[in-house]
Amino acid sequence: MLHSSVSPQEKRAHLRDLLGQSQIVRMPGAFNPLSAKAIGRFSFEGVYISGAVIAAELGLPDIGLTSVTEVSERARHINRVTPLPTLVDADTGFGEPMNVARTVALMEDAGVSGLHIEDQVNPKRCGHLDGKAIVDQETALKRIRAAVDARRDPNFLIVARTDSRAVVGFDESLKRAHSLVEAGADAVFPEALESLDEFEQFATALSVPIIANMTEFGKSSLYSARNLEDAGVSLVIYPVSLLRLAMGSVLTGLDTLSREGTLESTLGQMQTRSDLYDLLEYESYSLFDSEVFNFTLDRDQ
Repeated sequence: MLHSSVSPQEKRAHLRDLLGQSQIVRMPGAFNPLSAKAIGRFSFEGVYISGAVIAAELGLPDIGLTSVTEVSERARHINRVTPLPTLVDADTGFGEPMNVARTVALMEDAGVSGLHIEDQVNPKRCGHLDGKAIVDQETALKRIRAAVDARRDPNFLIVARTDSRAVVGFDESLKRAHSLVEAGADAVFPEALESLDEFEQFATALSVPIIANMTEFGKSSLYSARNLEDAGVSLVIYPVSLLRLAMGSVLTGLDTLSREGTLESTLGQMQTRSDLYDLLEYESYSLFDSEVFNFTLDRDQ
């Protein structure tokens, strides 16, 4: 009701179990706690928490302007309401190796199941934009080692994201991925690969799970979960999809209201009051109140 009955430790262990199976793990991106609850109504295996979405919610571009406090607090709010494992985008770790270590501690405290740390320079930018720059390999490895050393729960997933494909090419990107695994990464997130064959080569070459980013309007084609699973990908995220759908509806609604002076013509597109109350579990709260306050006061005493 007020929070998920599944503990963070159980969620982390469950995610590890899922990644050890052959079926791909699908994680739509939640843009707030309510959307995370909605994801849980369907058959998805987890919830993703995107740094780009958190920045957009604050009216900011995805160029490293958010703080570790803002991201960890949003992650805490989302994790509170979902029984599913959560994976959070921790950008470059918000600083140097010591900052990376603190980021891991804060995300563990927030109850999430894992995070990914990328090898872009600070300030970073969206992984599907041109003009990215990456740090040298030594710096990238230090970030991952710091993350691995800082975790307290051994099931907390440390994912190494590398943006090197677009900067130094496929072969060098794969070499870097090998080094990140040797540094202790539990999984690799190769950003902006250009074909299913490239995903398959990563999955075949590495001994850890591979993560795919199916973001709309990006560098990678929008492959189906089945296509990615067949290519050996273990987990797929849809980071900004729900936000894009929601904002598309917001703009349509505002345009309609501006032109027509009412939203009556859009009622069929809206979530109904009863559906919203069902998602928020209103009935459980009312039942809780009635069971707590189930006595009468003797006015004569």
